[in-house]
Amino acid sequence: MESSSESSGAALRIGVVTLFPELFDSFKKTSFVGRALQSGLVELTMVHLRSFGLGQHQSVDDTPYGGGSGMVMRVDCMVRAIHEAEVALGGRARRILLTPQGERLSGVMARAQASEERLLLICGRYEGFDERIRDYVDHEVSLGDFVLTGGEIPAMALIEATIRFRPGVLGNQESVTEESFSTELDGGLEYPQYTRPMEYEGRSVPEVLRSGDHGKIKAWRREQSQKRTLERRPDLCAQPLNTNGDCSK
Repeated sequence: MESSSESSGAALRIGVVTLFPELFDSFKKTSFVGRALQSGLVELTMVHLRSFGLGQHQSVDDTPYGGGSGMVMRVDCMVRAIHEAEVALGGRARRILLTPQGERLSGVMARAQASEERLLLICGRYEGFDERIRDYVDHEVSLGDFVLTGGEIPAMALIEATIRFRPGVLGNQESVTEESFSTELDGGLEYPQYTRPMEYEGRSVPEVLRSGDHGKIKAWRREQSQKRTLERRPDLCAQPLNTNGDCSK
């Protein structure tokens, strides 16, 4: 078990129960995640599940009752790891099981989780979890309708999506506004963005963005956000389409 920074009252404390803590080595050092850990705004504690295994080989899985392929993660080993992780985190955490059967990770979920004091992410492997493990968690989260070999990649995605909303983690906190799925865009997709050069291979930056008229720019971006959402993700249009054929409220 290891902790990435000294305890700080202002920090979001995150624990990860995993069989492969080494998968997080580069993740903890990279980009704004590394900066958040180094500054003490976020603390990340890795809990090696194998430390709570049984027997000479520290086994944490067993064959499923009733037969079937694969191995199932044991409830007793996992619960011991959960309790020990919360000792390291300094108290009861919001326990999150990473599983394809969980609620799909979203921006709304990440923003809500950012207000927690402690999060504990539980990564599975093998064929799955003993069903009784679910009695010891608060929430189940998935990246989408597909299966991975373990919960480590979903855990990294959840960490990155969540800590972006903690004050001070990003250099410019306005970066989390008016982006895809944000409340400022009614949960829709972000509008197109441009930078230099003004022209490239016959493709120009829209004139409105060069006009200096902030009112027109705001209206154009809103329109483009609605259009892009309708074309690419109509499922995000919470209200019926209006007479103009877009998904504005």
